[in-house]
Amino acid sequence: MTTTSTNESSKIRLLLVDDQALVRGALGALLGLEPDLEVVGFAASGGEAAAVAADLRPDVCLMDIQMPGTDGIVATRAVLGAAPSARVLIVTTFAKPGYLRAALEAGASGFVVKDTPADKLADAVRRVHAGHRVVDPELAEASLFEGANPLTERERQVLRRAGEGLSAPAIAAEVFLSAGTVRNVLSAAIGKIGAKNRTAAARIAHDKGWL
Repeated sequence: MTTTSTNESSKIRLLLVDDQALVRGALGALLGLEPDLEVVGFAASGGEAAAVAADLRPDVCLMDIQMPGTDGIVATRAVLGAAPSARVLIVTTFAKPGYLRAALEAGASGFVVKDTPADKLADAVRRVHAGHRVVDPELAEASLFEGANPLTERERQVLRRAGEGLSAPAIAAEVFLSAGTVRNVLSAAIGKIGAKNRTAAARIAHDKGWL
């Protein structure tokens, strides 16, 4: 019969979710050096994260935001649905107030940037696991001044495609709306953002993390 020592059983079990193998490996190596932390699994995409979390039941999931396909915001909801006892700590390069708000609304317990020193990242993991909320202080302050994302889901969807250079008819074909409706949605989004045109609106919304 295999026994587990008290020290082993008391370790905080981590799941690392990032589409870049180098980042996953580096984070895993750094956090694995901590005596009370144990990396139990990895996921290379947001879409894969929930299934891995359901299987491994980690204590804390370290989640990237910008990943192909399912992003970290959607993946956070999925992970918490699959493993309700887990906590999610966002670890991202993109320190945008809009991302912070969206992550917290999705149920994340913390939000830090990838250049956070290893000891502070490990401490953030411990605090999140203990039930505390951990947020980069500068980003938290910026989020207060920026305000909430004013765009609806439809406006984000359409504006995201406009930012890719698609015309109203092309967007309409993708989102199953009429070209006129797409123009109305774009007009509403531009007005909320206070931009001169759809290109500027898409750029501003992207910079703020609203898309």
